[in-house]
Amino acid sequence: MIRFVVGPDGGIVPDLAGKLPGRGIWVTATRDALALAVKKKAFARGAKRQVAVPEGLVDAIEAGLTRRVTDTLSLARKAGLAMAGYEKVRGLIQTGEAVVLLQASDGSERGKSKLRLPPEEGAYFDCLTAHEMGLSFGRDHVIHAALCAGGLTTRVVEEATRLSGLRGNIGADGPGKDDGIA
Repeated sequence: MIRFVVGPDGGIVPDLAGKLPGRGIWVTATRDALALAVKKKAFARGAKRQVAVPEGLVDAIEAGLTRRVTDTLSLARKAGLAMAGYEKVRGLIQTGEAVVLLQASDGSERGKSKLRLPPEEGAYFDCLTAHEMGLSFGRDHVIHAALCAGGLTTRVVEEATRLSGLRGNIGADGPGKDDGIA
């Protein structure tokens, strides 16, 4: 879910970090739900007053969530919890250390089908492009990445789940917030 608050100017502001003050208005993190909330003026009803909804709100939320996922994934890499590259990811899966598998949405299906986590052992996401994943790892593009258990892994899963819902990725099958990844 995505939290919104009313800004000082009376406009709706997405609170992706969940830290802005004020009464929160929660909307499911899907493109359809956000479009319906704008169309039916649900933000005004939730805020109990007239509010201004900015143009391109859904695209701005998608860009913000993409940035949050790539930034958190970058932190996980720096903490030693994330690895990129086919061979490294395959090694983590074989040893059972990988709890999250991330694959680029624009990677080849043949290449992506070679790496899979057992369904009950972890989460899988394909909500980022190869370029977006590459930003997290300091490369031009990354197709395969894996995360080991840790606190940052939980944050990556939470953010990737919201982004997957917004982008409508079929391949995303990550757990919810309290499913004990860490």
